[in-house]
Amino acid sequence: MATPAQALREKQAPIKSAYRTDPSAAVVTLKSTGSLDATSITCKLSSGPAAKEASRIAGLHQKAGGEDPEISGELCSGDMLLDALVACAGVTLKAVATALGIPITEGTVTAEGDMDFKGTLGVNKEAPVGITSIRLGFDLVFGPKEGGEEVTEDEVERLGKLTEKYCVVLQTLVNKPELSVRVIGKGGKEEEDVERMMIWGMKA
Repeated sequence: MATPAQALREKQAPIKSAYRTDPSAAVVTLKSTGSLDATSITCKLSSGPAAKEASRIAGLHQKAGGEDPEISGELCSGDMLLDALVACAGVTLKAVATALGIPITEGTVTAEGDMDFKGTLGVNKEAPVGITSIRLGFDLVFGPKEGGEEVTEDEVERLGKLTEKYCVVLQTLVNKPELSVRVIGKGGKEEEDVERMMIWGMKA
Protein backbone atom coordinates (compact mmCIF):
# COMPACT_ATOMS: atom_id res chain seq x y z
CA MET A 1 0.00 0.00 0.00
CA ALA A 2 1.39 3.38 -0.98
CA THR A 3 2.32 5.81 1.76
CA PRO A 4 0.67 9.27 1.77
CA ALA A 5 3.90 10.75 0.43
CA GLN A 6 4.02 8.21 -2.42
CA ALA A 7 0.35 8.76 -3.22
CA LEU A 8 0.89 12.52 -3.38
CA ARG A 9 3.94 12.15 -5.62
CA GLU A 10 2.08 9.75 -7.91
CA LYS A 11 -0.84 12.13 -8.18
CA GLN A 12 1.33 15.16 -8.89
CA ALA A 13 3.83 13.44 -11.20
CA PRO A 14 1.72 13.56 -14.40
CA ILE A 15 0.70 17.13 -13.62
CA LYS A 16 4.32 18.24 -13.20
CA SER A 17 5.29 16.34 -16.34
CA ALA A 18 2.58 18.11 -18.33
CA TYR A 19 3.81 21.47 -17.08
CA ARG A 20 7.39 20.65 -18.11
CA THR A 21 6.17 19.67 -21.56
CA ASP A 22 3.85 22.64 -21.90
CA PRO A 23 4.83 25.42 -19.46
CA SER A 24 1.83 27.52 -20.51
CA ALA A 25 -0.50 24.83 -19.14
CA ALA A 26 0.59 25.78 -15.61
CA VAL A 27 -0.58 29.37 -15.94
CA VAL A 28 -4.15 30.01 -14.81
CA THR A 29 -6.24 33.03 -13.93
CA LEU A 30 -8.06 32.80 -10.61
CA LYS A 31 -11.30 34.75 -10.49
CA SER A 32 -13.63 36.01 -7.80
CA THR A 33 -16.95 37.61 -8.72
CA GLY A 34 -19.17 39.73 -6.54
CA SER A 35 -22.53 41.37 -7.13
CA LEU A 36 -23.69 44.74 -5.85
CA ASP A 37 -27.21 46.09 -5.43
CA ALA A 38 -29.00 49.12 -4.12
CA THR A 39 -30.28 47.60 -0.89
CA SER A 40 -27.14 47.66 1.27
CA ILE A 41 -23.42 48.35 1.41
CA THR A 42 -22.46 44.77 0.68
CA CYS A 43 -20.85 42.66 -2.02
CA LYS A 44 -22.26 39.19 -2.55
CA LEU A 45 -19.43 36.83 -3.39
CA SER A 46 -19.81 33.64 -5.37
CA SER A 47 -17.65 30.85 -4.02
CA GLY A 48 -17.15 29.43 -7.51
CA PRO A 49 -18.80 27.01 -9.89
CA ALA A 50 -18.13 23.99 -7.67
CA ALA A 51 -20.50 25.27 -5.00
CA LYS A 52 -23.79 25.77 -6.81
CA GLU A 53 -25.72 27.53 -4.11
CA ALA A 54 -23.04 28.70 -1.70
CA SER A 55 -22.40 32.41 -1.36
CA ARG A 56 -20.84 34.81 1.08
CA ILE A 57 -21.76 38.40 1.81
CA ALA A 58 -19.02 40.96 2.39
CA GLY A 59 -19.92 44.14 4.24
CA LEU A 60 -18.35 46.96 6.19
CA HIS A 61 -16.40 46.13 9.34
CA GLN A 62 -18.06 47.35 12.52
CA LYS A 63 -15.25 49.87 12.95
CA ALA A 64 -16.20 51.29 9.54
CA GLY A 65 -19.92 51.48 10.30
CA GLY A 66 -20.92 47.90 9.55
CA GLU A 67 -23.39 45.78 11.44
CA ASP A 68 -22.53 43.13 14.02
CA PRO A 69 -21.47 40.14 11.88
CA GLU A 70 -23.10 37.77 14.37
CA ILE A 71 -26.43 39.37 13.47
CA SER A 72 -26.00 40.42 9.84
CA GLY A 73 -23.88 37.49 8.68
CA GLU A 74 -21.79 39.95 6.68
CA LEU A 75 -18.06 39.30 6.53
CA CYS A 76 -15.29 41.87 6.62
CA SER A 77 -13.12 41.50 3.51
CA GLY A 78 -10.02 41.93 5.69
CA ASP A 79 -11.04 38.86 7.66
CA MET A 80 -11.65 37.04 4.38
CA LEU A 81 -8.12 37.91 3.24
CA LEU A 82 -6.73 36.37 6.42
CA ASP A 83 -9.06 33.39 5.95
CA ALA A 84 -7.56 32.87 2.49
CA LEU A 85 -4.05 33.06 3.92
CA VAL A 86 -4.83 30.59 6.71
CA ALA A 87 -6.52 28.18 4.30
CA CYS A 88 -3.72 28.31 1.72
CA ALA A 89 -0.95 28.10 4.29
CA GLY A 90 -2.63 25.21 6.10
CA VAL A 91 -3.15 23.21 2.90
CA THR A 92 0.40 23.95 1.75
CA LEU A 93 1.89 22.90 5.09
CA LYS A 94 -0.05 19.63 5.04
CA ALA A 95 1.04 18.91 1.47
CA VAL A 96 4.69 19.64 2.27
CA ALA A 97 4.55 17.58 5.48
CA THR A 98 3.04 14.68 3.55
CA ALA A 99 5.73 14.87 0.90
CA LEU A 100 8.47 14.94 3.55
CA GLY A 101 6.94 12.12 5.58
CA ILE A 102 6.35 14.37 8.59
CA PRO A 103 3.22 13.18 10.42
CA ILE A 104 0.99 15.95 11.79
CA THR A 105 -1.64 14.60 14.16
CA GLU A 106 -3.28 17.95 14.79
CA GLY A 107 -2.61 21.64 14.50
CA THR A 108 -3.90 25.17 14.38
CA VAL A 109 -3.12 27.87 11.83
CA THR A 110 -3.70 31.49 12.82
CA ALA A 111 -3.27 34.80 11.03
CA GLU A 112 -3.54 38.22 12.62
CA GLY A 113 -3.50 41.48 10.72
CA ASP A 114 -3.17 45.05 12.00
CA MET A 115 -5.23 47.75 10.33
CA ASP A 116 -5.87 51.42 11.10
CA PHE A 117 -9.41 52.34 10.07
CA LYS A 118 -8.56 56.04 10.08
CA GLY A 119 -6.95 55.43 6.71
CA THR A 120 -9.80 53.75 4.87
CA LEU A 121 -12.35 56.17 6.35
CA GLY A 122 -10.27 59.20 5.34
CA VAL A 123 -10.09 60.44 8.93
CA ASN A 124 -6.32 60.89 8.81
CA LYS A 125 -4.57 61.33 5.46
CA GLU A 126 -1.32 60.16 7.03
CA ALA A 127 -2.82 56.86 8.20
CA PRO A 128 -2.18 53.91 5.87
CA VAL A 129 -5.06 52.25 4.04
CA GLY A 130 -4.98 48.48 4.40
CA ILE A 131 -3.47 45.84 6.63
CA THR A 132 0.05 46.91 7.58
CA SER A 133 1.28 43.91 9.57
CA ILE A 134 0.36 40.23 9.30
CA ARG A 135 1.46 37.47 11.67
CA LEU A 136 1.00 33.88 10.48
CA GLY A 137 1.56 31.05 12.93
CA PHE A 138 1.32 27.27 13.11
CA ASP A 139 0.81 25.33 16.35
CA LEU A 140 1.43 21.69 15.46
CA VAL A 141 1.48 18.30 17.16
CA PHE A 142 3.71 15.73 15.45
CA GLY A 143 3.33 11.98 15.60
CA PRO A 144 6.13 9.41 15.25
CA LYS A 145 7.47 8.86 11.76
CA GLU A 146 7.10 5.54 9.95
CA GLY A 147 10.27 4.15 11.48
CA GLY A 148 9.29 5.36 14.95
CA GLU A 149 11.72 8.30 14.94
CA GLU A 150 10.71 11.69 16.25
CA VAL A 151 10.48 14.73 14.02
CA THR A 152 13.71 16.74 14.25
CA GLU A 153 14.27 20.49 14.48
CA ASP A 154 15.88 20.43 11.04
CA GLU A 155 12.75 18.84 9.59
CA VAL A 156 10.54 21.45 11.24
CA GLU A 157 12.74 24.20 9.82
CA ARG A 158 12.53 22.68 6.33
CA LEU A 159 8.77 22.30 6.71
CA GLY A 160 8.46 25.98 7.57
CA LYS A 161 10.71 27.19 4.77
CA LEU A 162 9.00 25.10 2.09
CA THR A 163 5.54 26.10 3.31
CA GLU A 164 6.53 29.75 3.10
CA LYS A 165 8.06 29.24 -0.34
CA TYR A 166 5.11 27.44 -1.93
CA CYS A 167 2.07 29.07 -0.25
CA VAL A 168 0.35 30.94 -3.09
CA VAL A 169 -1.50 33.51 -0.98
CA LEU A 170 1.54 34.20 1.20
CA GLN A 171 3.81 34.72 -1.79
CA THR A 172 1.17 36.92 -3.45
CA LEU A 173 1.28 39.17 -0.38
CA VAL A 174 5.07 39.11 -0.18
CA ASN A 175 5.64 39.79 -3.90
CA LYS A 176 3.18 42.48 -4.92
CA PRO A 177 1.48 41.39 -8.14
CA GLU A 178 0.87 43.72 -11.04
CA LEU A 179 -2.55 45.26 -10.45
CA SER A 180 -5.00 47.09 -12.66
CA VAL A 181 -8.31 48.65 -11.72
CA ARG A 182 -11.16 49.62 -14.05
CA VAL A 183 -14.53 51.16 -13.33
CA ILE A 184 -17.23 51.18 -16.01
CA GLY A 185 -20.45 53.07 -15.40
CA LYS A 186 -23.54 52.80 -17.57
CA GLY A 187 -26.74 54.72 -17.27
CA GLY A 188 -28.91 57.26 -19.02
CA LYS A 189 -29.04 58.11 -22.70
CA GLU A 190 -26.97 60.79 -24.40
CA GLU A 191 -29.41 60.63 -27.30
CA GLU A 192 -31.95 58.16 -28.56
CA ASP A 193 -30.65 54.57 -28.64
CA VAL A 194 -27.16 55.64 -27.49
CA GLU A 195 -26.23 54.44 -24.02
CA ARG A 196 -23.96 56.66 -21.96
CA MET A 197 -20.78 55.00 -20.67
CA MET A 198 -18.07 56.32 -18.36
CA ILE A 199 -14.76 54.52 -17.87
CA TRP A 200 -12.00 55.10 -15.33
CA GLY A 201 -8.90 52.98 -15.05
CA MET A 202 -5.49 52.78 -13.48
CA LYS A 203 -2.52 50.45 -13.33
CA ALA A 204 -0.46 49.99 -10.17
